[in-house]
Amino acid sequence: MDNKENIKITEQQILEAAQEIFIEKGKDGARMQEIADRAGINKALLHYYFRSKDKLFMNIFKKVMHGLLKQVDQFMDCEDIFGFIEKVVPSYISVLEKNPYLPSFILNEVNRNHEGILNIIQTSDLDKSKLKKILENNIAMGKIIPITLEQLIVDILSLCIFPIAAKPIILGYLFQGNTNSHEEFMKQRADHIIQIMRLALTPKNNIQS
Repeated sequence: MDNKENIKITEQQILEAAQEIFIEKGKDGARMQEIADRAGINKALLHYYFRSKDKLFMNIFKKVMHGLLKQVDQFMDCEDIFGFIEKVVPSYISVLEKNPYLPSFILNEVNRNHEGILNIIQTSDLDKSKLKKILENNIAMGKIIPITLEQLIVDILSLCIFPIAAKPIILGYLFQGNTNSHEEFMKQRADHIIQIMRLALTPKNNIQS
């Protein structure tokens, strides 16, 4: 095994260990020493690859975000807007559940460094004009009510993100700390959002009574 392969393996070990700890403890609760221990390396080597916790976190964040945006782009081959929603909502919720630190990190970064978040999205391959074309075609055919692309995106993101970002409150207050009930709630969440979006977008005269 040559040096380049060793470097690649070490970086992967660090990223996997860091992502696990960020999920467990959040960005603020994570410690570089703990990440190094989980990766099976010393702290000095960790700092050699990633000089700071912020840089390490951003590296993971970019990887997850680009993966998510790539998935979204693959769903834009639908001719029907509901087909897109039915694919993107479960996928998005799944990513958020596996990376629960994302919503709070995004909100923090938006307030602290919104240019960084915007740059990640703008440098991805996601082409929102595809979704806009699907939306406009569906509106023209009378399948859905008139709605802007911006409103549609914010509606979907809000319905998906809030239950993840507010998990401590939802789990503690609505479910009295019962994790089984909360897990069942999350399993039903995607179908519930899809139903809400379908009812909201379908013209009244097209809704079956």
